[in-house]
Amino acid sequence: MFYESTITMSSITTLTLFRFPGLFPKVWAFVQMQLAHPYIAKAPGLNFYKLMGSGRDLGFNPLPDWGVYALLCVWENEQAADDFFRQSEIFKRYQVQTSEQWTIYMRPRHSKGLWSGGNPFTASADLEASNPLIAVITRATIRTSKLVKFWKYVPISQRPIQQGCAGLIYTKGIGEAPLVQMATFSLWENVDSLKNFAYNSPEHKEAIRKTRQIDWYKEEMFARFQPYRSAGTWGGRDPLAPYLNP
Repeated sequence: MFYESTITMSSITTLTLFRFPGLFPKVWAFVQMQLAHPYIAKAPGLNFYKLMGSGRDLGFNPLPDWGVYALLCVWENEQAADDFFRQSEIFKRYQVQTSEQWTIYMRPRHSKGLWSGGNPFTASADLEASNPLIAVITRATIRTSKLVKFWKYVPISQRPIQQGCAGLIYTKGIGEAPLVQMATFSLWENVDSLKNFAYNSPEHKEAIRKTRQIDWYKEEMFARFQPYRSAGTWGGRDPLAPYLNP
């Protein structure tokens, strides 16, 4: 059963990507997947968070990218997020170890499904009509009995992204546990670009059909957001700067 999100005036979501260069920073980042939780969880104004690893290349990938990790947070308001990124000791430790970080501030538009038994995203009443940008998070816990079938089809379903999608700004596979708990994050120029990929790509349409037919997922969530602010760099630049500050 899907649970629709409710309305809030101020709750925001942030996604931060961290890039770790060299062996020691990568080992440090891996260890923090266990040790950082008590420090993140006590952040004032934090309602929900997930500290995640990432997959190689684009989209879903079972092979880990040891140099990139992600922190997804849901905050009571933007000020709580700013205080964490500017003042928290754990974030300062991450900054010391990384070569770059990139944080995307987003207002939830719509979400359905469950993540760890609940829906952490509440639709915002503060969306900007003049901002066409769309961010999407798709997340699933894959049934153990369906892992082989799922991962055999993934290369086919990811083919359109690998070949390049019109309007796609950025995408990355992230997740809490390799192979089993996976997610994708993608940024699009507008909703038409997203819909063109979702509904006109034969591979993606087939993936949707197989999802219903094979029942791959034990738990799944689909959420859309409006990115409205970006901080830091990724690949030496801010990928959203041309869209937010034209």
